[in-house]
Amino acid sequence: MTRSRSAALAVLLSFLGAAIASAQAIEPPYDAVYTLTDLGAVPGLPTPYGGLTFLPSNSNVIVIGGAANVVGGALYSIGIVRGAGNHITGFTGTVALHSEGQFNDGGVVFGPGGVLFYTRYPVNEIGEVKPGSAVNDKIVDLTALGISSSVGALNFVPGGFPGAGQLKIVSYDTGDWYTASYTSDGTGTFNITSPVLNTTIDVGPEGFVYVPPGSPIFPSGTSLLVSEYGNDVVATYQVDAGGNPTPASRALFVSGLTGAEGAVIDPVTGDFLFSTFGATNHVIVVRGFAVPNTPTPTPPGTAATATPTSTLTPVVSGVPAVVPTLSFPMLVLLGAMLAGGAFWVIARRS
Repeated sequence: MTRSRSAALAVLLSFLGAAIASAQAIEPPYDAVYTLTDLGAVPGLPTPYGGLTFLPSNSNVIVIGGAANVVGGALYSIGIVRGAGNHITGFTGTVALHSEGQFNDGGVVFGPGGVLFYTRYPVNEIGEVKPGSAVNDKIVDLTALGISSSVGALNFVPGGFPGAGQLKIVSYDTGDWYTASYTSDGTGTFNITSPVLNTTIDVGPEGFVYVPPGSPIFPSGTSLLVSEYGNDVVATYQVDAGGNPTPASRALFVSGLTGAEGAVIDPVTGDFLFSTFGATNHVIVVRGFAVPNTPTPTPPGTAATATPTSTLTPVVSGVPAVVPTLSFPMLVLLGAMLAGGAFWVIARRS
């Protein structure tokens, strides 16, 4: 491609991104209370974006998937900036490698024992990374368990909701929604077994979160938000007695998106953050939710342990958050992943 054509393409993409951003909207009746802010691109994060979550030990750091859906993908950390009311206003510094994350997709969640669970599309797997590890410590084959290919996202039901502590898994390609059992394997990671198909929602679901109880307009303790990549929206559902979405209750929450991907609740403010995958790769935040409780996920039947919100000083007015630094082995791992990623061609699901 010539330099002039490259410049023209850059201008075109810039206009496209601006047009997409202007179309993003909170749907009625939620627009009376909730506001949306596009935080833009994450500095240094390879596109397209995967799911995202907060580092349990530091609520001023996000872990997010980069180069999603391909073998060159990885999970990265980035510091965030908090402004008035501790709401997130942007990012600080550039991304640092957190761990391996090949084929990462819309589900990136810290679970029991501080283990990071992430979905792997299109290979229909879940990866597990132990605290302090930079490699995949366990990979679970979901096809062998009977989960329809390929998985999109996963999450643990928080306390205060029906089905608290359960592991929920949703297939991107079919919309099939499952509850799976999980038990310690004795090595610091978890076996995932016995998935049960609960329901089927719109095709193309990705990251999902449970709405913090007490949030305006949403029925308290029974609401779910789903990033629907296939529909370019974020939808809300009411949940049943098992914490599963009821398809007939679906309503639009955010429209005008391109490739809604990840989903996470800010443990400090209750704000809803989601990533996008496609023509624009951004992180978007919606404000107006109640502050959540954050119990540590535990298997059903085990008492949950409340996890206090981080007591680290919030980042305010541009003061940088603590961002993990790279060790030499992690730099080598990052170089290898980026080299592999240089060969991929963005070709999202047909």
